[in-house]
This record gives sequence, C-alpha cells and structure tokens, in this order.
Amino acid sequence: FKDNPVTPGVILTEVMAQIGVVCLGIYLLKEELGIVEKPKIALTSHQVDFFLPILPGDTVTVVSEKIYFRFNKLKCKVQLFNKKDELVCRGEISGMLTLK
Repeated sequence: FKDNPVTPGVILTEVMAQIGVVCLGIYLLKEELGIVEKPKIALTSHQVDFFLPILPGDTVTVVSEKIYFRFNKLKCKVQLFNKKDELVCRGEISGMLTLK
C-alpha cells in the first residue's frame, strides 16, 4: 500500500511455512530417521489467522510445534511474533516430505 506499507499475509504465511515446516521437517528427518539427504518438501494445507500488521523493517520470530509427523506428512502449529513479542499470526501448516 503506497502510503501505508504492510507485509502481505501471503509473505507471512510463506515465512511460517519455510521456518515452521521446512526447517523442522529437515531436522526431524535427520534426528528421527537418520536421513542426511536433501528432502523435497511440498505444502499440503494451511490455515492462518492474522492479528497484527508487520511493517517494513520489523523483525519477526517464528515458533513451530509438531502436531504429528507420520507417513512423511508433517503438521505443525506455527506462530509468528513481532519484536515486542506480540502474536502477529498463528495457524496450522502441513507439508509432505520425500527423498525422491
């Protein structure tokens, strides 16, 4: 928005998916399954609620909690906080991990 710039929700969702699902998925594959190859990861579903805007230059923190990881599907509860530790958005994001 020209006079009121905010970070679009799709970008915040992507940040949450990359950190909350992809990074956690790679870690789980290594720790739980002993796999060191680079996995391929695809988003399968997401539901995110937004509460506060993120402005240009803001710093965010992503917190992810595994709901389940079975049959190569990872589902996480993901939250994004601003630099004041206020909840900006939260939701559940799922992805499939494969080594093929």
